[in-house]
Amino acid sequence: MVLYTTPFPNSCLSALHCVSWALIFPCYWLVDRLAASFIPTTYEKRQRADDPCCLQLLCTALFTPIYLALLVASLPFAFLGFLFWSPLQSARRPYIYSRLEDKGLAGGAALLSEWKGTGPGKSFCFATANVCLLPDSLARVNNLFNTQARAKEIGQRIRNGAARPQIKIYIDSPTNTSISAASFSSLVSPQGGDGVARAVPGSIKRTASVEYKGDGGRHPGDEAANGPASGDPVDSSSPEDACIVRISGEEGGRPPEADDPAPGGQARNGAGGGPRGQTPNHNQQDGDSGSLGSPSASRESLVKGRAGPDTSASGEPGANSKLLYKASVVKKAAARRRRHPDEAFDHEVSAFFPANLDFLCLQEVFDKRAATKLKEQLHGYFEYILYDVGVYGCQGCCSFKCLNSGLLFASRYPIMDVAYHCYPNKCNDDALASKGALFLKVQVGSTPQDQRIVGYIACTHLHAPQEDSAIRCGQLDLLQDWLADFRKSTSSSSAANPEELVAFDVVCGDFNFDNCSSDDKLEQQHSLFTHYRDPCRLGPGEEKPWAIGTLLDTNGLYDEDVCTPDNLQNKSSGQKGRKELLKGNGRRIDYMLHAEEGLCPDWKAEVEEFSFITQLSGLTDHLPVAMRLMVSSGEEEA
Repeated sequence: MVLYTTPFPNSCLSALHCVSWALIFPCYWLVDRLAASFIPTTYEKRQRADDPCCLQLLCTALFTPIYLALLVASLPFAFLGFLFWSPLQSARRPYIYSRLEDKGLAGGAALLSEWKGTGPGKSFCFATANVCLLPDSLARVNNLFNTQARAKEIGQRIRNGAARPQIKIYIDSPTNTSISAASFSSLVSPQGGDGVARAVPGSIKRTASVEYKGDGGRHPGDEAANGPASGDPVDSSSPEDACIVRISGEEGGRPPEADDPAPGGQARNGAGGGPRGQTPNHNQQDGDSGSLGSPSASRESLVKGRAGPDTSASGEPGANSKLLYKASVVKKAAARRRRHPDEAFDHEVSAFFPANLDFLCLQEVFDKRAATKLKEQLHGYFEYILYDVGVYGCQGCCSFKCLNSGLLFASRYPIMDVAYHCYPNKCNDDALASKGALFLKVQVGSTPQDQRIVGYIACTHLHAPQEDSAIRCGQLDLLQDWLADFRKSTSSSSAANPEELVAFDVVCGDFNFDNCSSDDKLEQQHSLFTHYRDPCRLGPGEEKPWAIGTLLDTNGLYDEDVCTPDNLQNKSSGQKGRKELLKGNGRRIDYMLHAEEGLCPDWKAEVEEFSFITQLSGLTDHLPVAMRLMVSSGEEEA
């Protein structure tokens, strides 16, 4: 299948579209700014309360007449541009495919050689998040603002979190032999303040050697493995890095305690820092544990030891702002274990996106400029990206569409086939966006017999109003039909002569209903959940004890207890099922499902780890979720 790298089939249409949008954009921007000036966020209200001179109100009163005059002057040009723009949408392609060409050995082609379908199983990591990158005036309805800055910071945090090595820590004791919760959060390799990698002080008592998996047994101190500072490219050329630390407990099953840190390296967690600039959490500062260059880190996996200056003169983390991190998982490893006694996989609330993230599905990336900024940041880690997904105007749907679907997909593995479908059954505000489903087929390996190993991923965003259950059920029906059609149309093998082996089939996205509310009973009992498994769900209306809500209260986004990744992690880690909800209604509406049937007959895909992620706190009103699948064969287990 040919993937579309441009929105239009020829340069003439592309040029005409650029001209028409140039005529429309001034009017669009002025309307957005005017509306945004009258919709303050709670963060701005607090700033105004601390401003005795009311400077912000004076600026609004001063610039409003100017904006209005410019808006009136731009209307004729916008109308002319719209006359050209609208009919052009019938020729527009449903997505834009972007591939980073200079990845070299880090490309997806190199990843395909890592797994041949034999030997040890292979794990694949998926994440989904609703990032609310709407035009600024619309984002303020959800108490978020400065969409362009948020887009850049979201991309940086995801990239830096995913670029870390995966470190698994095993506690060998009579009472706890499972993987520590820190394995999914992962640790970062230490660096000194001069940017030179240094060895971690011997603060963990070990009775067994430390085993590193990676590039030829290379020690992680040989180079910075915690991801680059913001703006630096990420080199993911080496195979999936992982560090396995085995630690033996002392008598009585108690793990040894970590030694006291050296002077100047006092442990501290969740150090708060005041917001700076226009939007809180948009710059990497003290208290912002979402970025790896920040002094604060995951409460469950990191303790910070400072070395060297904090920031450069410009206020951004510079080359000499690297921090010294060391493990602090030994002392409370047993207490931090979140696994239910009957659960077969690890689960946690993490302050970071999982290390070695393979596939990323985002929703509500509606703003085109924000999508471009986000794509540029994600390309530092992901080689293949699909963005600007959807249709505009009257193309493909019965009503006029002002916004695209908001879906964005990023992958480390090559994309083979793509399909997009727009939901026709929408109403109210949702009818203005081309919400739908994006279907992808990716290649993740090949067998010694040259059979392709592939996986299927579907990303969707369902109807939003909570009272419209019938509409969402209809969309779920369409989703199932489209899933079956996509599998059938893209399959190039038969049972007698299999050219492809299916390793996984995943469905994720913002479903806009939860598994506990009485108003969502229709969706909870949908047949989709009989074909795809939800790791957080016991059955219709019944969640697993460790599952938490992913929809945050928009009025409390800037409260001290949830405005940083560490604080939000601390708050949500204390939630037990739905007994103690996050501030707000605590609904889990972001889903990650996987199929157990329809795969290669000799293989099975099992959940290895599942996490709720707080790294985007202050930047969106949803908690991202991530899942790691282990694909293995029955022969390997035997």
